[in-house]
Amino acid sequence: MEDWKQKAKQFLYEFKGNNYLFSTALEDRIRDYNKTMESNTPLKAPFRPDTPPTLASLLASEITPLGKKVSFVANHTPQGHTSSQLAELRQCLEACGMEVNQEYIAGAKPNAPQEDVIRIAIRINQHQPDVVVSVGGGSTTDAVKAAIAYAALKDRYPDLSTYFGSGEISRKLARERRTLIPHVAVMTAAGSAAHLTKYANVTDEDTGQKMLMVDDALIPVKAVFDYSTTFTQPLSLTVDGALDGISHALEVLMGVPEHLLEKARPVCLLAIELIVTHLKRAVHSPSDPAAREAIALGTDLGGYAIMIGGTNGAHLNSFSLTGILSHGRACALMNPYYVVFFSAAVADRLKEVARIYKRAGYMQEDPEKLTGTALGTALANGMMRLAEDIGFPTTLREVPGYTEAHKKKCLEAAKDPKLQSKLQNMPVPLLPTQIDKYMGAILDAAEAGKLEKIEYFPPC
Repeated sequence: MEDWKQKAKQFLYEFKGNNYLFSTALEDRIRDYNKTMESNTPLKAPFRPDTPPTLASLLASEITPLGKKVSFVANHTPQGHTSSQLAELRQCLEACGMEVNQEYIAGAKPNAPQEDVIRIAIRINQHQPDVVVSVGGGSTTDAVKAAIAYAALKDRYPDLSTYFGSGEISRKLARERRTLIPHVAVMTAAGSAAHLTKYANVTDEDTGQKMLMVDDALIPVKAVFDYSTTFTQPLSLTVDGALDGISHALEVLMGVPEHLLEKARPVCLLAIELIVTHLKRAVHSPSDPAAREAIALGTDLGGYAIMIGGTNGAHLNSFSLTGILSHGRACALMNPYYVVFFSAAVADRLKEVARIYKRAGYMQEDPEKLTGTALGTALANGMMRLAEDIGFPTTLREVPGYTEAHKKKCLEAAKDPKLQSKLQNMPVPLLPTQIDKYMGAILDAAEAGKLEKIEYFPPC
């Protein structure tokens, strides 16, 4: 256990340095605290000489240089772990002399609807804070990222749709010579790793289509994740988030350019192994600290992975299935079919993933004896066995509400230039004129649960 924990910590330190406080990093900070106490060095507020630091007190000490006025955006404030986190963090900030707005801004609904983004942006402008602290899961974190950008620019660019795509926010900021309010993201759920990345997913609830902002300007300046907050999260959220983490790592591993592969490979493989080998345990023993920590570290590593490379086919389709499937569930359902489609192009990368599924007991075949599409098919079946093991659907026809209209929406979205990055990240690149044939066949295969329906490009 300690070996994988140390490897994961090493990667996260490499990724975020001291800008990220997470549960296992707290152990290191407490050791530093004890050394400080032994040397009789004076401590600054909000630390007390007789009290070891907490994540809240450590975070508060790092927020203070960002400004004087703080606004919180949070969900579920009346009760639960999030409420105690907020109370402790508020107390620590006030001990540092910060002005904390007494009224919390409500967070976002699932999938970060654009109406919530606009509402949060309006409230941020009303509060005029020096720093915004979000406390919540991936949807609230994404909504706050987008809202901070919209709050800074909406007087000049009132149409939120112009913020979607890659680098659009940075271009607007440069044009107007503006900067964004610093964002400190306190994550409460293992999954999207939104607290660590440059991505913000926002949904148009009228159409059910999710769109994507990709911009370095969106990366929170500080992040914190106390993994114990995941112990009481609903089973569906645990599983959805875990499989989203696998999808991040798997899609990056398959699609990352060759010159970035050696950087991405160990991060992706460790993320996948942590989640695949601990997910069933977390489902059956939700309070198992080792299983919970493994999934949280795995999904955090998935966040690191998507900052090295990017997601592709399954994520692209998931954006059009928000009305009938959660994001993690949609990615998990579609990825086995894309694994088969991509397998001839990235068999060497998939063999390493197959070894993980074999060790976990989800693959019967020996990966060392398989190549090309045979390997991809065996791995896809192993991925489906994991999904079945935790009660997830493996075909679109199992999903209530799925219709031919969803397939059409997926194909149309794949041709949208604002989602072009997902096509570009695919290890088997498709031109817009090829989407209906090849992606259409993948969706047909996913509907029927028949891998043989997939048409390979280039022909195998």
